[in-house]
Amino acid sequence: MLRKVLLAGVALSLASVAHAADGPGLEVTIYNADLALVQDARQLDMTKGRQRLEFKDVSSAIRPETVTLAADGVDIVEQNFDYDLLTPSKLMEKAVGQQVTIVRTNPGTGAQVTETATVLAANEGVVLKIGDRIEVLRDDGVPTRVIFDKVPENLRAQPTLSVTVDSDHAGPRLATLSYLTTGLSWKADYVALFDQPGGKLDLQGWVTLTNQSGTSFEAAETKLVAGQVQVAGDGGSGYYDPAEGVTRAGTEANAGPGKPLGDYYIYALPERTTIAQNQTKQVSFLDAQGVTAHRVYQWNAEALVSASEPAHAVVGVDFTNSAGAGLPAGTVRIYERDASGAPKFVGEAPIGAVPQGSELLLKMGEAFDVTVQPTLVADTRVSSTRSRYSMSYVIRNAKGEPVTVEVRQGGYWGRNTKVAAESLPSRRIDAYTLGWSVAVPANGQTVLTSQVETGW
Repeated sequence: MLRKVLLAGVALSLASVAHAADGPGLEVTIYNADLALVQDARQLDMTKGRQRLEFKDVSSAIRPETVTLAADGVDIVEQNFDYDLLTPSKLMEKAVGQQVTIVRTNPGTGAQVTETATVLAANEGVVLKIGDRIEVLRDDGVPTRVIFDKVPENLRAQPTLSVTVDSDHAGPRLATLSYLTTGLSWKADYVALFDQPGGKLDLQGWVTLTNQSGTSFEAAETKLVAGQVQVAGDGGSGYYDPAEGVTRAGTEANAGPGKPLGDYYIYALPERTTIAQNQTKQVSFLDAQGVTAHRVYQWNAEALVSASEPAHAVVGVDFTNSAGAGLPAGTVRIYERDASGAPKFVGEAPIGAVPQGSELLLKMGEAFDVTVQPTLVADTRVSSTRSRYSMSYVIRNAKGEPVTVEVRQGGYWGRNTKVAAESLPSRRIDAYTLGWSVAVPANGQTVLTSQVETGW
């Protein structure tokens, strides 16, 4: 039903996206595992033979072992990542054993005194040798300047990747620098406006990009990979993402603009965007209007036991993601209109990666007026390995309209479970759970009974 999924906010056709190697430009592909692939294509004018190339605006969170440089007729000889950034303290540390100039200004007269000093140490303070005396550079309010002859070669104003290459000819050519970096991430967030009387749902989606990589990416062609990519050392366990909220997984081929990338899906933002350092940016990517949806009341039990007090049923919104596209994992905030017509927040639900054609139940919270109270009427031993459980459930509805409550009872023992008697027809949810759809009148109650034999 999501015919507009990912179409209104983003035209994600990869056919219209030029690859970084086809011309100068910056492309950033962001994964879910705090990982991004940066592909920076530049026009470089090279000489013949060995030379050193410097890239001064790479991520400070770069993984140096993943760096590659591709250019016609060029071989990489050596590459270095200099991330020792130029700061006053670093400059002083690099000057240990060398001479600097100390300039002190008398705050009363303005007279300046200049001396040559040798930096002996720069650990928890700066120790200087000036002539025959040893002195600690103090911060006592007296204006003092330290003058250095030059900036050390291994100190950089910003993270710099230097690559020594061997070129077989001179002249300009396109070179593509590629590397993996941490510090870039994205997530999907959704806003759902549920119209209960109309049985419709409007769903909007936002991509939130976060950049803590240490550098900005200007006018970058940005792509997002939906799916959990395994990273070495994790074993995969930390990135497994169950399809939370999915009550029936879809099997339809993706009809939306997300394109397959192995067993993942890749989405491209509609235009180039700047992802600044220490910035969180939101981009609209979904606008689905009028999706068929309905309210669901559900009560779940894991054990066959009595309850001394009634429990509130869970209330949620059920809809099917068909004829649209797969949805990236994220959080759905759900709103309903009050009597005045103003949208009010009624709950939020996490969802995992949702294949196209899946049925989802967005759980909003507990229903105030709908309760279920189970009673274990009898627990009869049939044999040494089997028992018969007689259960009674009182489902109450204090609302002014009838409701249907999905009662789900777990605790049965697999395939050998047999229903001996029941007041309403059940259905098998899984190997250990039976479910009943119980209609409850307005301001009334319904009693559900069952006798189920289970065991080995």
